[in-house]
Amino acid sequence: MSVRQPLSLVELFLATPAKSSLLALGPLALALGQLGNSYVNGISPAVSVGFAVVMIGFAVVATRHHAAEHRLRRLEGDLEADLRSTR
Repeated sequence: MSVRQPLSLVELFLATPAKSSLLALGPLALALGQLGNSYVNGISPAVSVGFAVVMIGFAVVATRHHAAEHRLRRLEGDLEADLRSTR
């Protein structure tokens, strides 16, 4: 039976800080920047809010994909270590 162990965001950021920051924090910074830009320049909030929602959705999907990729790499490493120890 498979036992699922959730990967915490902290563990993901410690394992790959640059990629995790770009995927999780980059789109959020762009969303906040666009919201601030629309407020300062008087642009319709509908456009900025739509952009912010898309960027937040992208950050969530990209971070979850990155976490799955990290779990897969860790699992493959564990399997290789087990194979080496049994030989």
